[in-house]
Amino acid sequence: MISDKYLIPRGLAIGTAAELISFSDVPGRGRKGDTMSGKIGSEQEPMKEKVLTGKKHGMLAMILTIAVMVLSILMIVESTKIGTADEPFVPLILGGFILLGVSWIPLAGLKVLKPQEALVLTLFGEYIGTLKGAGFYFVNPFCTSVNPAAKTRLGQSGDVDDSDRKGRITIMQGSTESAQQTNKKISLKAMTLSNAKQKVNDVLGNPVEISVAVIWRVTDTAKAVFNVDNYKEYLSLQCDSAVRDIVKIYPYDVAPGIDTTGDGKADDGSLRGSTTVVAERIRAMIQEKVKDAGLEIIEARITYLAYAPEIAAVMLQRQQASAVIDARKMIVDGAVGMVEMALDRLKENGTVELDEERKAAMVSNLLVVLCGNHDAQPVVNSGSLY
Repeated sequence: MISDKYLIPRGLAIGTAAELISFSDVPGRGRKGDTMSGKIGSEQEPMKEKVLTGKKHGMLAMILTIAVMVLSILMIVESTKIGTADEPFVPLILGGFILLGVSWIPLAGLKVLKPQEALVLTLFGEYIGTLKGAGFYFVNPFCTSVNPAAKTRLGQSGDVDDSDRKGRITIMQGSTESAQQTNKKISLKAMTLSNAKQKVNDVLGNPVEISVAVIWRVTDTAKAVFNVDNYKEYLSLQCDSAVRDIVKIYPYDVAPGIDTTGDGKADDGSLRGSTTVVAERIRAMIQEKVKDAGLEIIEARITYLAYAPEIAAVMLQRQQASAVIDARKMIVDGAVGMVEMALDRLKENGTVELDEERKAAMVSNLLVVLCGNHDAQPVVNSGSLY
């Protein structure tokens, strides 16, 4: 006989692997998110920036803190007057030392912000809000400022640093370097990101070197700090990815039969001739990728564009050959027009009657003179052609 403790509780349905397993009727299992169907628990709500207002009491808090410190010192001094030098008044001196020991704690809540700066604050791991705007603030002394990208240096703007990821560190002046390393403030200014040149294959497979400068700024500090691990590195990576995704759609120069707009029709788009369009598409793609990180991409511009060194010489010869062919076509068109004009003028004025053989000889001589690379050296014929 099977004991009751081994019986399956009422409401527990066990089927095949594809069937639902429900614990809704089991005691203590009726809470939301305890079922094993669909997603477990509710989705985490997206971070929303909360701007703290009414916190500009830094000056008042500092004055009160200094007053408490002075009071504690006076209590210690008065304790020696009430009692003796060897046996001071214990309650008063003990209270003075305790008050002096805790009076410095409010100083940790004083925050100074300059224009276009923000400070993200957490209290025991919970996001409580963001300070924005210039001013002298007083917040909970136990709050912690958070900025995971404080030590990250990008290519330009306020984050100039020549160090690379392999460990080369640019030597800065001591106090400035330590201040930058410990600064947790987030800049709300428009900043510039200029990544290193990338080698990318265009739509024809030709290796191209390209560099892009991106103007960006932080618009939502909560998303920038909490939605991604490091918003500066995240932006840099997305810039590289967007450049590769867009450049591979275009040829370096205009090429026949290439569709760069996605409408199924060939067009004249190219990296060299459509730099504004290409840069705008890069900006739009970066913005789409970083919108959840609280960043705004203001502008993107191509700062460097060239064939890769291994094919640059060959492509230069190709361009030179194309230019020579175009020049020759123009010269031939002009020469043929001049020959036709000369024959028509001779015929209209009746200067000389030319048969077909003489016309052919004249055309040949004029084309040689007009299309030649060197000055003509005429040969004077004193006799007849026949």
